[in-house]
Amino acid sequence: METKNSDQIRQAVRSRYGEIAKQKGSGCGCSTQSSCCGSAPVSIETMSQAFGYTKEQLDSVPEGANMGLGCGNPQAIASLKEGETVLDLGSGGGFDCFLAAKSVGKSGRIIGVDMTADMVSKARQNAEKLGADNVEFRLGEIEHLPVSDASVDVIISNCVINLSPDKMNVFREALRVLKPGGRLAVLDVVALQTLPLEIKNDIALISGCVGGTAEIEVIKTLLTEAGFEDIKIQPKAESRDSIREWFPGKNLEEYVASATIEAKRPL
Repeated sequence: METKNSDQIRQAVRSRYGEIAKQKGSGCGCSTQSSCCGSAPVSIETMSQAFGYTKEQLDSVPEGANMGLGCGNPQAIASLKEGETVLDLGSGGGFDCFLAAKSVGKSGRIIGVDMTADMVSKARQNAEKLGADNVEFRLGEIEHLPVSDASVDVIISNCVINLSPDKMNVFREALRVLKPGGRLAVLDVVALQTLPLEIKNDIALISGCVGGTAEIEVIKTLLTEAGFEDIKIQPKAESRDSIREWFPGKNLEEYVASATIEAKRPL
């Protein structure tokens, strides 16, 4: 079976998420379906709460910022502090950026990076609605971050790194932009076992946050080789019920789960 190359993957991901942004649509978790599917459709709010967001958090952002494309709540593990600079990898409509902005306060700063121009445009419009002066959005790839060296305290991300065909460079770039002692606190989908080729090579499943997932030990090795320490990866077994709804009937929950991924740049 033909293996998709990096350019094909990036183009597929950019195209799928660009369409969602233009259509003002939403996803079913990371699956990028036009709506949450299955026999009993699930609302974005219900799915977001299942992934760890509170109703207060959901109500605090502009309509359209939460597009239902995540697989967890990075705020729950980031331990953000007043005045910190936070970088969101794959910021989408800005949902996690706006929540982070509340935690770091006016003295803090949030930078969202997304590879899709329509998402960046949507996020900037949402920032204007919210009056979020300490949040900015930049167009760029997470493998080549438009961010200065050692300028960020915390990196968050929500179900995005799995989409990259070059995860090693994502982690190298993350280490580069973090300050010494800075931390990585992301949610992503990980492989619980080796994926069958029919999953790994299905472009819809790759852009749906499944086909490009890496196994936990592989992620640990990549983070270590990039230079991170204190690496912790914790799968969330309860996430598999939500993942089942992304592509009904494919039994993907047997192969992948959402996980928290934490690591630090050495001092």
